[in-house]
Amino acid sequence: MDALLKDRFRRLWLRCTASQDLNDAKRAWSIVEARYSEPHRHYHDKQHLAHCLDQLDLAADIVEDPCQVEMAIWFHDLINDPGKADNEKQSADHFRNLATGAMAPDFIDAVVQLILVTTHREKPPGKDQQFICDIDLASFGCPWECFMRDSKAVKAEFTGTDEEYYRGKTAFLHTMLQRRRIFLTDFFNDLYEQQARENIQRLLELIERRED
Repeated sequence: MDALLKDRFRRLWLRCTASQDLNDAKRAWSIVEARYSEPHRHYHDKQHLAHCLDQLDLAADIVEDPCQVEMAIWFHDLINDPGKADNEKQSADHFRNLATGAMAPDFIDAVVQLILVTTHREKPPGKDQQFICDIDLASFGCPWECFMRDSKAVKAEFTGTDEEYYRGKTAFLHTMLQRRRIFLTDFFNDLYEQQARENIQRLLELIERRED
């Protein structure tokens, strides 16, 4: 998987830059790889990246700008500091700093906005912004065993107490269920909505009994 991710990232970076400087692509990859290989990551790691890229590939024909969305996927969890509320902003800032001078300003601005919407705090207006949100949440629609494995990995990254984790997790899951649609695009709604709602409801029941 690592070799495939490395090759895919470098090819994307070169497609999005004017210089076609392989050394720049190698340097950018070294930063991305180091971040996503941090030992505290149990969920937001290279496996999560690979899953997100697979989801993008499923929808590539209907995404408006696949290069922008893919670049945002690579950087949306670049900074993962458990307990901090500004990881997405820091990730976007790191991308901007790394891309400035190598990529077009309009492209950089669009990728930054795509990264920032993965906070999932507000419904994004743009089609590709909705796609990246759905891609980031696609694991909610996995089969139950996969969903639970991911849920346990997310919990393993949490640095607070169990009670703090369950309180925050419960609030987030209820927020998801209260949405008219968890997945904003028709494409991912059709694929994962029903399974995601079943997974979330089942997990909430387990949390209530503390049988996770």
